[in-house]
Amino acid sequence: MASKLRVTLRKSTVGTNPSARGTVRALGLRRIGQTVEITDDAAVRGQVRAVRYLVDVEEVAPPARKKKAAASKKKEEAES
Repeated sequence: MASKLRVTLRKSTVGTNPSARGTVRALGLRRIGQTVEITDDAAVRGQVRAVRYLVDVEEVAPPARKKKAAASKKKEEAES
């Protein structure tokens, strides 16, 4: 699983049940077209699943890590 989810509100919450409106607000969404990045865990997945007809979801890949070992090795060689 990705470490983050990008959730975008695509439909209005007007006319939906109060539970769905509360779930959308709990996800941090207020306006149509607004996007938030949320940590990916079971609770958030359940919330998104409950309002899947109102939102678009995509997984965000974690940023690539730089290798510190190679940099420190080059530094040691330069000092020698």
